Amino acid sequence: MALAVVYSRGRSGIAAPLVTVEVHVSSGLPALNIVGLPETAVKESKDRVRGAILNSRFEFPVGRITVNLAPADLPKEGGRFDLAIALGILAASGQIPKNQLHEYECIGELALGGELRRIPGALPVAIHTRDARRQLILPVDSATEAALIGDVQLLPARNLLEVCAHLTGRQAISAAAEPLLPPADFEIDFADVHGQFHVKRALEIAAAGGHNLLMLGPPGTGKSMLAARLPTILPVLSEQQAQETAAIVSISEQSLDPSRWRLPPFRAPHHTASAAALVGGGSNPKPGEISLSHNGALFLDELPEFDRKVLEVLREPLETGHITISRANRQADFPASFQLIAAMNPCPCGYLGDTSGRCHCTSEQISRYRARISGPLLDRIDMHLEVPRVPLDVLRRGSSQGEESSACIRKRVIAARQIAQHRHGKTNAAMSANEVKKFCPLTEPSHQLLEQAMEKFGLSNRAYHRILKLARTIADLADSEHIQINHLSEAIGYRKLDRTKA
Repeated sequence: MALAVVYSRGRSGIAAPLVTVEVHVSSGLPALNIVGLPETAVKESKDRVRGAILNSRFEFPVGRITVNLAPADLPKEGGRFDLAIALGILAASGQIPKNQLHEYECIGELALGGELRRIPGALPVAIHTRDARRQLILPVDSATEAALIGDVQLLPARNLLEVCAHLTGRQAISAAAEPLLPPADFEIDFADVHGQFHVKRALEIAAAGGHNLLMLGPPGTGKSMLAARLPTILPVLSEQQAQETAAIVSISEQSLDPSRWRLPPFRAPHHTASAAALVGGGSNPKPGEISLSHNGALFLDELPEFDRKVLEVLREPLETGHITISRANRQADFPASFQLIAAMNPCPCGYLGDTSGRCHCTSEQISRYRARISGPLLDRIDMHLEVPRVPLDVLRRGSSQGEESSACIRKRVIAARQIAQHRHGKTNAAMSANEVKKFCPLTEPSHQLLEQAMEKFGLSNRAYHRILKLARTIADLADSEHIQINHLSEAIGYRKLDRTKA
């Protein structure tokens, strides 16, 4: 009768809770039982583990084997516990020493031949292992991703035999080195876009303050082109932000590009995307597009073409910065602090207000088209602006003033962000009502201007605060300590759809 304990990590949202794998080998009829709320893939691991042990030239103990995955109330899924179960069986049967197993955490799926296969979510596992101050044994294919986390000792192994050789002291596994990441660069630039200076200005303000933005204009005016260039002027992520964002990508089973992990994500789902694709879902909840956009931007092109119910689910995460997905047997909480960038045509045919005069939509058709976007959602978008057609001479020769590069714009964005960070430790868009009151004082003429706009356009209290946040960002870009009346009037000018409604 023998007992061995091996540490591993489960999955709950973007967290990786500790799972203690207890293996007990006793005399009796040969059997292998796994307890502790295992799902189908975990129950099937008994066959994978048995094959891997035998094909690695070890003996599979004859007797009654009980594997307990604790805590019992945490659902266990996938093949991530295969390696820990195999090591527990070998340690409990005396084939490898068990006195040092407490120094390690082990994750990895086993092939029948003993090879270790990649598992999703290696990066959050590495974060929690670092905090627990243990060494992490994991598959080689997962090591590059996990190595993005500093101060954690990773031991990447190709197969079960290598792990056992390390634990017995015959041949140590070389610790994974931190990857040397080449500097990421963009293939696109704001200088590619001719004209549209007021849109570039709006995107600069949105980037500096983290504000949500909606662009209206006929087809082919450059809305998508301009939105795609927003990431080129955003500051790089801090290490903590990059780890949060990369952890979400890691558990979503999408490929993580290590060279771009410090860049803010930019996601652009198609308008046919379902609510589950946008916010996340599934019986085992996985993150959706809003979580994959965490600390970055989510671009929704052709906004009215999205299903209205799909758009409505954006309302809560736009306010709270996270999304909770509840299912019958589990609940998952994912971060979703993203910047919404949206684009739409002004009418069903797309040519309302265009110089071509091609629009024949009735006012009723236009109202019905725009009503697909609810008032509460529109209220959460700080900036609305029109994107008109670029004159042909500007399109052909470029602007007489020249086109500013993304690098120049990014410098101003970073400077404004640093001002806000020094003031209250966050972007201006993330300020609370109390912080708005404290950091966005207005002069009496400015108060009167804002009150007139509120009455004329019927603005809500939320819009009132968003205008003040926007004015604060415009003042920061101008390196002004106080919000001037011209900063406020520019902020009010970005409430295009409120003016149309009035």
